[in-house]
Amino acid sequence: MAPGSPTAPVPNAAEVLRTRYTKRLPARLADLTGPTQGTVGLPLHVAWSGRRSFDMDRPRARMGLYRTVLAEGQREELETFLNRDLLIGQWPVLRTLISSVIRDVWEDAFAELAAARVSAA
Repeated sequence: MAPGSPTAPVPNAAEVLRTRYTKRLPARLADLTGPTQGTVGLPLHVAWSGRRSFDMDRPRARMGLYRTVLAEGQREELETFLNRDLLIGQWPVLRTLISSVIRDVWEDAFAELAAARVSAA
């Protein structure tokens, strides 16, 4: 073995991200009890760049909140700010706006989302 060469394989970026997002998942979609209306303000550690306040009554704003929370939120934020029924309802569009790693982690974990994907196709 050449000096300085790694002794263990280096995981690729997708594997690292997949592990990170999998650890954040709620145990079940029913744990997502977030708001369905009104204005929602995200904490700075979740929405660290850009908009932090979202009007849940506006579909585009709601989609922005869900994209941000899926990408940056920990389990607690996922459960606090996402709503199960809204997530399933907007999943066919939302899944096209998030990274493929996040999409695959959620669809692999929750049959309801995979079914929403199929029903929208």
